[in-house]
Amino acid sequence: MEDKFQNLKVMVIDDSKTIRRTAETLLQREGFEVITAVDGFEALSKIAEANPDIVFVDIMMPRLDGYQTCALIKNSQNYQNIPVIMLSSKDGLFDQAKGRIVGSDEYLTKPFSKDELLNAIKNHINT
Repeated sequence: MEDKFQNLKVMVIDDSKTIRRTAETLLQREGFEVITAVDGFEALSKIAEANPDIVFVDIMMPRLDGYQTCALIKNSQNYQNIPVIMLSSKDGLFDQAKGRIVGSDEYLTKPFSKDELLNAIKNHINT
């Protein structure tokens, strides 16, 4: 990966341990610092200390789902400029539209590939 992407912090929020581990491994191999969270509540507490450059968030999670988490990030003055990429096993237009309404910057369907993750980062990080 290009040097300009070194030291970027990527947050992955997903209640699936497999998805978190997969994304974390793929991204760490490319030189990213990866912060993971199991749900929106844990993510919101970690965002303040980690200050990620981009966030990938699963839609279907217990307690605080991806839409609610995205809306909270985008409605925060401190974090509204962080790109938020929705992750979902559903690829329906309704889900994509709902993601746009709450402020998501992109929508990836699971299972995602390494290239899809990296392209999303390239498309939304302006260094």
